[in-house]
Parts: sequence; structure tokens; C-alpha cells
Amino acid sequence: MTTVVSIRDLTVTAGDRAIVSGVSFDLAEGGITALVGESGSGKTTTALSLLGEKPPGAEVSGRIEIAGQAVDPARPPATGAVGYIPQHPSAALNPVRRIGSVLREIARLHVRASSRRERRELVRQRVVEALRQAQVPDGERFLHRYPHQLSGGQQQRVVLAHQLIGRPRVLVADEPTTGQDAVIRAQLVEEFRSVAARGIAILLLTHDLDLVRALAGQVLVMNRGEVVETGPCEEVLGAPRHPCTRRLVAAQPDPAAAGRKAPESGDAVVSVRGLVAGHRRVDTVHEVSLEIHRGETLAVVGRSGSGKSTLARCLTGLHPHRGGEILLGDAPLPPLLRQRTPEQLARVQYVFQDARASFNEFAPVLDQVARTAERLRGTGRTEARRRAREELAGLGITEASASRRPAELSGGELQRAALVRAAFARPEVLICDEITSGLDTTTQADLLDVLEAFQDDTGCALVVITHDLAVVDGRSDRVVIVDGGRIVERGRTADVLADPAHPATKNLVAAAGRFTARTRARPH
Repeated sequence: MTTVVSIRDLTVTAGDRAIVSGVSFDLAEGGITALVGESGSGKTTTALSLLGEKPPGAEVSGRIEIAGQAVDPARPPATGAVGYIPQHPSAALNPVRRIGSVLREIARLHVRASSRRERRELVRQRVVEALRQAQVPDGERFLHRYPHQLSGGQQQRVVLAHQLIGRPRVLVADEPTTGQDAVIRAQLVEEFRSVAARGIAILLLTHDLDLVRALAGQVLVMNRGEVVETGPCEEVLGAPRHPCTRRLVAAQPDPAAAGRKAPESGDAVVSVRGLVAGHRRVDTVHEVSLEIHRGETLAVVGRSGSGKSTLARCLTGLHPHRGGEILLGDAPLPPLLRQRTPEQLARVQYVFQDARASFNEFAPVLDQVARTAERLRGTGRTEARRRAREELAGLGITEASASRRPAELSGGELQRAALVRAAFARPEVLICDEITSGLDTTTQADLLDVLEAFQDDTGCALVVITHDLAVVDGRSDRVVIVDGGRIVERGRTADVLADPAHPATKNLVAAAGRFTARTRARPH
């Protein structure tokens, strides 16, 4: 096959630190190559080099060619030649522009027509085609919405549509299944295969090893900026040689693992009664009622766009509800964050799916983590910073890293820092919105272990918003299934997943089972 991308001895240094060191590989026309590794291993920096980008203040050496043209920070690739899907889709979406206007603007850059009427029709066709290829269900109904009115999974698919409009030679996908439910995840696998079948080279950055097994022909494993293992997918993941690869494979969640034993039902810390919420005049959460008990882990599962994140944001005052009520103990919780007291804010905390967007880009991460203890618990500044350093170090974030601004930390490091920040408030309810999405398997397992230890230590309730049924099965006590903004099934996790009753639950369980069985049972 024709080589589309050639990288030789790529090295990226920041000061005396090598972020990427001596990386070389090729991408073939129509081929899918996976770049895997633990958080902070240099995957994203390597991928961004294809766009001629580099971290602030970094120096780049080596040679990159795309379709025979040299690319570096001074000579970016031709417009549309390389498509890039970032790990955090909200960063690529303009918060004050509607989805449709941006898609049409991108399409106008890539069409040629002899009349305005023909141009409008070609633009419309490009937009519709891209939404279909990106697996956006009934995509045209999203064109009038703003990014904040979409779920994380919907945002991811809209960003994919952005890139497909240009019909690129190379598509770089950074954690494309982050926040996606099992059904859409399987559909995306088929779509990426069809993209590759059209001759587009795909570089897949992911921590999802089942996705790698389903898609990739070649795998490169990165560790501390270097490629430490490479080869065909079935060889690298089936018989890993390097210790880093072995750790990644060994830490992969096992959907067949027995779930944890549910604690005795405690008092309801939070009660939701008849909750109604939505965007503009459209309700996306309908008459939802549930209780969250002290010390339990409650999983909220549903397809992308089902309303589960809107429900979670209502609990924390980040999204106003227009019907029903939320009780904290016996007292009603005000619907808006600014109306809640510091005590109420401390008792219900939220860890965002997009950790990067939840940090102030101009302040050191250490200061932002310590600030929670200062504002909500009255801890002195010196003591708060000392405790923040200790807690962050316990999750592998050194003081040197924590003293940097968010842009200088990896996505996995920021997710762990976000967890420490929320835990500093000593909440009674900790809501985690897809916090394992986009993390490598070892970091994911470590983070879930930290959550369980925190829960055992404090007795707080955990609400886990997730699409990953392996995490649900092994880590939660009860599960509620959300579909179309309503809770359609609930019960003990083991019972619901073993014998699902509602069609939505059956579809999720069946899709996850087919995907995992297919990718783990046979070689690529």
C-alpha cells in the first residue's frame, strides 16, 4: 500500500525534558494504526506533530512527510489534508455558535460551484453526508443546537463530522469512543473501517484495547516518549513483550468479573422527585425519581444523549430543573449553583467528563486543587497546599507537574487532579461523569481503586455516570438505565445486567457483549 505519512526520528523537547524521543513510523493509505500507552506517554504530542503543532516553548526535530510534503511547525499541512478529532470535543466546538452554522462554514471551504444555488446544495449534501458518516442519529435535528446542549458523546460525533467534511488523506482520532455507549461504539468501529476503505490513513490514539483489537492492523506502544513495542495487533496485544504493554493488557477491565457485594441500604442522602429538565423548550429529562443512599455506588447508564449527564448536572446545580425537586437529606436543594450555601456545595461534588475544561487555564493546578479545601472547608492556605501536594503525589502527580498550568498536564493527570479537588470537599455524594473515559487501562484501574478507598474511608455515596458496562458490573451496587430522558430500568447491578428486562438495557448489554467477545476471542 502507498505510504501517506512518514515520520523519522521525531523528537520534541521542552527545556531539558524530552516529551517525545526518536519516534519513527509510517501510515499506509487505508491502514489503521493504533498508538497506545499510559497517560503522559507522548501520544498526543506525537499526533499533533502531523498538524505541524507543538507544545508551547517546545523544540521539534526529525522529519515528517504527508503525501510527499514536508510538515513542521513552520510548514503545516495543506487545509483538509489531516483531520484531527481531539480527546475533549468541547475544546473544538465554538460555544456561542450553533452546530449547523459551523458545519456549513467548513463545507463552504471545500466545495466549488458555478452558482449560489448549486453551492448551497453541495454544502447541504456535504453536511448531511458527514453527519451520517459520523453516526449522528437524525443529525439534522441537532443543527440548531449549541455545543452545551449536546452530550459528550454527541459532541464527539459532531467533531468527527467536522473533519470528514474535508475528506482528509489522514485522520487522527484521539480517544474517539470517549463517552460513547456500547451501541454507538460498535457503529463507530464500522464507520472507521469504511473511512479506511476509502483510502484514508487512520492514526488511532486510544486506551480502549478492545477498540484496538477491532480496528488496528498495526500497534505502537509508547512509554515515556519512546516507542517501546510495535507490530501487528494480534502479536502486540496477544503476546506482549515490554513491561508497559503487559501492564496495559493485564489492567483491562474484565466484564465477566463478579460485581461487588452491595452494602446494606442506608439513609437517602439525596432524593430526586419528579425531576424535569431540558434545553430551551425541549425536555430531555422527564419525571425522574430516584434515591442515592449513603455508602452505595449507583451507576447511571444509558446511550449518548439519553439525558444521564443532564440529570447529574441538575443534582449539582450546574443545570436548572424546571419541574420536581431535589432533596439533600430532608431539605430542598436550590436548583442553581449560585443559590447554594458553601455547606451544600461541599456535600454534593461533581467530577467532569472533560477535566481540562473544568480547570482555569491560567492558574497552576496545585492552587486550584487546594482552593477547594480553603473555600468549602475553611482550611488555611498553607495546610491546604500541603495536603494537595500529598494527595496529588499519591496519584502519581509530582509537585513539579502540579505546579504547572493545565495545558502542560496530560488528560489522565488532569482527571486525577479533578478527583482530588472534588474529594477535598469531603462530600457526602460524589458524582463522577465518565471519569474513566480516555484513560489508559492501568490509570483507569488505579483511579477506580482510589474511588473505592475514598468511599470506604468516608462513607460517601458515589454516582458513576458511564457507558462502560465492565466498570458498572465490577464496581457498582445498583444501576439505573436511562433512555429518552426517563429511567426505564433499575435494580441491583448483577440482577439487571444478568437478566435485562427493558429493550434499551438489552441492547446495551448485547452490544457490549458482542463487541468484547468478538475482539477478544479472535485474532485481528
